[in-house]
Amino acid sequence: MTINGMGGEGKIRIFDDFLGGADVAVSDTDAIKTAAGVAGPFAMYGSLAETDCGLVLLGKANGYARVTGTNEDGFGLAIGTEVSLSAALNGTIIVEARVEMQALTARDTFIGLVATAADDIAEPVSCSTTTITKVCACTGFLYSSQLTSAAWHMPYILASDTTQTSTDVVASQTPVAAESDLLRLEVDLDGGARWYINGKLEQSVGAGEAVTTTTLMAAIIGTFGTTTTVSDVDVDYFLVEASRDWSR
Repeated sequence: MTINGMGGEGKIRIFDDFLGGADVAVSDTDAIKTAAGVAGPFAMYGSLAETDCGLVLLGKANGYARVTGTNEDGFGLAIGTEVSLSAALNGTIIVEARVEMQALTARDTFIGLVATAADDIAEPVSCSTTTITKVCACTGFLYSSQLTSAAWHMPYILASDTTQTSTDVVASQTPVAAESDLLRLEVDLDGGARWYINGKLEQSVGAGEAVTTTTLMAAIIGTFGTTTTVSDVDVDYFLVEASRDWSR
């Protein structure tokens, strides 16, 4: 007999406003940099043994943290959940963040859901002119200095996909250096999704298009190098919400 209990805490909510102290600050000498670590309530993935890679608090209004990647093409740093959320069991899944980039060159920045989040995390997609190529199944927001358009992009790439044309998923809004954008992704039980930028609905796709409903995914904010220049992104806050699976 299958019993689904609904008497407990049904909402999963993970939030960080980055107003805290040492729980999110990482210096070059911290032991946490030698392996996967913890950033407040979120896991930390990436090339943490690299000198420039880490997460530090900034003295900015509201409280910001700077996610700093590496100068290695395709690698960097991400903060987020474990690979533990599926649309079918946890939908509607919400990934929301307010982010700001100090520069718009030599970086790939991704906010959303990814199917792979290893200790030495790699970028979920690689980019060239108008082609977004899958590294792992993912759906979310992408800024890539390697794409022809400087706008935000909203890729949704299933495990069965190989590439996506950037002009099919380009947003109407473009990030501006030293200005913050509010990004919100909503993924439904049926694998459909909606993308909002600064409160404006930029894209929506139907059932099964954004994610494979049974695939476990991690919600992340990540920044990845493209050349010998270190990548980074500043985060005002990061919110992940989902429904709890009550199956026994």
